[in-house]
Amino acid sequence: MSLDTLTLPQSDLDPFSTAFFDDPFPEHERLREAGPVVWLERYGIYGVARYAEVHQVLNDWATFCSSRGVGLQDFSREKPWRQPSLVLETDPPEHDRARKVLARVLSPVAMRELRDGFAEAADALVRRVINRDIDGIADLAEAFPLSVFPDRIGLRQDGREHLLPYGGLAFNAFGPDNTLRREAMDRAMPHVAWVTEQCRRENLAPDSLGARIHAAADTGEITPDEATLLVRSLLTAGIDTTVNGIGAALYCLARFPDQFQALRADPKLARNAFEEAVRFESPVQTFFRTTTREVELSGTTIPEGAKVLMFLASANRDPRRWDRPDAYDVTRKTSGHVGFGSGIHMCVGQLVARLEGEVLLEALARHAASIEITGQPVRAYNNTLRGLKALPLRIS
Repeated sequence: MSLDTLTLPQSDLDPFSTAFFDDPFPEHERLREAGPVVWLERYGIYGVARYAEVHQVLNDWATFCSSRGVGLQDFSREKPWRQPSLVLETDPPEHDRARKVLARVLSPVAMRELRDGFAEAADALVRRVINRDIDGIADLAEAFPLSVFPDRIGLRQDGREHLLPYGGLAFNAFGPDNTLRREAMDRAMPHVAWVTEQCRRENLAPDSLGARIHAAADTGEITPDEATLLVRSLLTAGIDTTVNGIGAALYCLARFPDQFQALRADPKLARNAFEEAVRFESPVQTFFRTTTREVELSGTTIPEGAKVLMFLASANRDPRRWDRPDAYDVTRKTSGHVGFGSGIHMCVGQLVARLEGEVLLEALARHAASIEITGQPVRAYNNTLRGLKALPLRIS
């Protein structure tokens, strides 16, 4: 530990422990109050938990890079466990080339083309669960994205049971070499093999989103191998982000019935209710960056090659940025939350997640009178994602 780090607020917190995952919010407050930059002794890294610093790190890719890994692993010193994502784990100019292709494939116009089909599927699903005891995660949060998004990507029907385990693996891998990461890696091979194979051009349906990504290889914008990686990135971001975002929204609306009633009174609040759930629960809890040079951050000098852990969830409840941060409010102006990141590396699946979250909550607002928790929710543990494994609900 250097003399500079000795002068920083110190924390022995393990942000990758199940005890922390069970209730991270008190620790978030302690980190925010400790200072703008905190030294996390257990891993020998810098941590930022306030909104201002998290936002600054996210938006300065040249100083806080992603190309050395957005997890604890430093790609300049260790071999990545898989070929790095072309959008999440690269920086300009490589990142810009890939992002341009995805931005075109997932344009607002493309989202409008998807909307009617997604809304129809959401409406049908909600009608099926009315007046039933269900698991909100399996029967809604997972069932809806898995029923609509893989089809639009162009995946074949068989083998889709690999999608959720693969996404969980990818996000677990951003953490340290703990039990969660090791167990995920031990189970990885069949999921990685299936997903990689299905993302190849010959296995995707014509005129699907996946096929449109591969079409960019014909114009030389990307290579055929890069197109496969981009389809993989879209699958990871477009399913896990959405599943956990919808799960968070259901959990919030069930715990705060007055907010569900406000949504029922004005179903047009559905998009905002989803956004507020992403801010409030932060399905993506943390990400790392690596410094490319010595930099001063809020009075702290951080050397080149240092890992900086951003507590996105803490930033999303920082009272320096949000009024009543610990309240779930479907009418809140949520613009600026970092639940999907910020800057050039903002989540590639955000438009899909927002569309799916909106149409499903809108369908619930139209057809359901109440959402009640009928049993003990069960948390799912992941080094990066916050979500539930089970959420017993009664939709009436």
